[in-house]
Amino acid sequence: MINYWLFKSEPTSYSFDKLKQSFQQTTCWSGVRNYQARNYLKDQCKKGDIVLFYHSNTEQPAVIGVAMIVKEGYPDVTAFDPKDVHYDSESKKEKPTWYMVDIKFVQQFKSPVTLEEIKKNQKLKNMNLVQKGSRLSVQPVTKEEFEEIERMGN
Repeated sequence: MINYWLFKSEPTSYSFDKLKQSFQQTTCWSGVRNYQARNYLKDQCKKGDIVLFYHSNTEQPAVIGVAMIVKEGYPDVTAFDPKDVHYDSESKKEKPTWYMVDIKFVQQFKSPVTLEEIKKNQKLKNMNLVQKGSRLSVQPVTKEEFEEIERMGN
């Protein structure tokens, strides 16, 4: 069974264009430092799952396109590197605190689906993204929500 996700990234940190232009159009999704989002990455994100790639903290936050999980949760190596901004001295290689997955570019939407458009769409009124206080960088999406956003973007 395929699961659907929304992954948030600030385009100044890691943009969808960067994924599209990266070697083999693949990257690790590292640096997540929220326990609930970590649990999704560690336990629920599976190879073949579909990801909506969302640009946050920008003038017009929007879903830009689609990626796919190509490697399931494994220890986030940035937590072990003292030079990395995501370093965590409490996380140990033998008992890691943080996890990541690898994702691969699938498609860019013809037009971004803005947060404003998502909020106006009654079919998306229950989506985690639009719920008050929902700020997780990794969040589940229903198949119906995914299909509606994909329709809006293409």
